[in-house]
Amino acid sequence: MFTALSCAVMAQGETSPAQKKKGRPDIPGTFAIDLGFNLPTEKEDFNTSVFGSRNIDFYYFYDIQIGASQFSIHPGIGVGLERYKFNNDRTLGYVAGPSSPFDTLRMVPSPFSSLKKSQLITNYIDIPFEVRFSANPNDPNRSFKVSAGFKFGVLYDSFTKQKYREESETKKLKDKQNYNLNPIRYGVLLRIGVGNFSAYGYYGISPLFKDGKGPNDGEGIPGTINNWTVGLTLATF
Repeated sequence: MFTALSCAVMAQGETSPAQKKKGRPDIPGTFAIDLGFNLPTEKEDFNTSVFGSRNIDFYYFYDIQIGASQFSIHPGIGVGLERYKFNNDRTLGYVAGPSSPFDTLRMVPSPFSSLKKSQLITNYIDIPFEVRFSANPNDPNRSFKVSAGFKFGVLYDSFTKQKYREESETKKLKDKQNYNLNPIRYGVLLRIGVGNFSAYGYYGISPLFKDGKGPNDGEGIPGTINNWTVGLTLATF
């Protein structure tokens, strides 16, 4: 009887493979999502709204600890999806005239009188690289962290999008062109946070548009437009 009772207790204590709880996958590195706002430096010829000009980045970083120190390096890859929302019912367009080549880019009035939203969308394949200091590298989910680095990106898609009302119906118009955009971008970035959350800032050293090819109001030489991005980062794994 004692033997039978012991076998029953042992059977209840055992957990089948199907009953075991699954832990998070043991994937080396970190998956990070950036959510931020784009702040172009030139506002006269590229007038944008802060809250409508946003970005979202999806990055995978491979984490490499530097010995037993508090420092680590993090090469990565991912995509950066940028939005610039225009004010004053404007959009980007090419103009031509006696003194203007056809590739002259300007902010022009939208042809839609009932315009609800006008945006420029730029999408990049990015390669970020960061050097990180962690106050407690043995407990990264609670540790204070500071990262500095740079980002290099290649433009793979760009278009303007206008949302408007016509005959009681909401419509969207997308115009896919390169709009004299710089095909590459590069800049510096900084992150400060605790655990899986951090604030970040990015400054694009490379101009948003090709040199001398950016938009203007038609009355002067177009200014150089660089971009600041500030926001929050959520890191997983």
